[in-house]
Amino acid sequence: MDRLNAPARLMIVSDLDHTMVDHHDPENMSLLRFNALWEARYRHDSLLVFSTGRSPTLYKQLRKEKPMLTPDITIMSVGTEITYGTSMVPDDGWVEVLNHKWDRNIVTEEASKFSELILQSETEQRPHKVSFYVDKDKARNVRKGLSEIFAKHGLDVKIIYSGGMDLDILPQGAGKGQALAYLHKKFKAEGKLPTNTLVCGDSGNDAELFSIPDVHGVMVSNAQEELLQWHAENAKGNPKIIHATERCAAGIIQAIGHFNLGPNTSPRDITNFSDSELENVSASSEIVKFFLFYERWRRAEVENCEIYLASVKADCDASGILVHPSGVELPLCGAITGMRNYYGDKQGQQFRVWVDRVLSTQTGLDTWLVKFNKWELSGKIDLLVTGTCLHMGAVNRVSL
Repeated sequence: MDRLNAPARLMIVSDLDHTMVDHHDPENMSLLRFNALWEARYRHDSLLVFSTGRSPTLYKQLRKEKPMLTPDITIMSVGTEITYGTSMVPDDGWVEVLNHKWDRNIVTEEASKFSELILQSETEQRPHKVSFYVDKDKARNVRKGLSEIFAKHGLDVKIIYSGGMDLDILPQGAGKGQALAYLHKKFKAEGKLPTNTLVCGDSGNDAELFSIPDVHGVMVSNAQEELLQWHAENAKGNPKIIHATERCAAGIIQAIGHFNLGPNTSPRDITNFSDSELENVSASSEIVKFFLFYERWRRAEVENCEIYLASVKADCDASGILVHPSGVELPLCGAITGMRNYYGDKQGQQFRVWVDRVLSTQTGLDTWLVKFNKWELSGKIDLLVTGTCLHMGAVNRVSL
């Protein structure tokens, strides 16, 4: 929360499975399009929040399987855990909020008496979340019975059913929406309430997000019936909530444009970077575009012609330096020249490149120090990450 000195221009709060991440898209293209847009245009002054029903264990597993960015804030276990930054530092204040009228032992004991409930894996059982599977046709009666029993024990709990099979029992003060409200309250107290917040979801456990005051919301085109029904019953006339016509991350990009929250053309959608708008040039956007060129070069999607490499080198300051995570420093122009040896070596393969956590600092009149992680995807889950620093200059020229 301390990364930005001023209120975030935009805070995106997105569910993961079937919202940010499309499990039916083997090329992960909508996610990669979002990644390029975020790092080129938003990372420097905005906040990315992932809000997922997954436990920390399953969240980390997903990061090994899909080309995901690193969020500024992670809300996990259906809003019962909030962590910050790459180190995922927990929010102790949120833990105190959730302890109110919550007794996990009683919840577990009473729920075990319902034969309709099947306990989920141990990784999904968290300090403030007890999770089960239950058939859709039995869910309503089970929820009613549990609510009555917990009320007799004086417990203040919330029962969330989503995905047509998942039943989560949480403290009443928990949930994705309540976690977001808590974050908004903290930001407001610090004078950093985001200028705009966009919430994104596809299932029942995302419904609370759309109830938070003054947020924009997008239900992706593939949203489940349970969320669409909630919307019809509770927010049908709300102009700040839309049902996108695009799936998953593509629907999020669509919503950014619909609500005029900022640029929504992903660099991945630009085939000729020399035609891009000069006023949008920044060190971050140059890094994103460079590695998109690098990907296309290795996939042989650009012509193998010296003019391409020459134009890339022309965009770099002669004194530009690439600093490898090992500490080795390479002249940037020399590294670009070395790309000749790799032309087309990934042709026909599922090879993708994206950058993460692109943050730039101006160190001179026309020079920048840019720090970022570069990821490469080859095959399904073969991910390689490198942390890199780049000293660059003259980013006012664009001709990639």
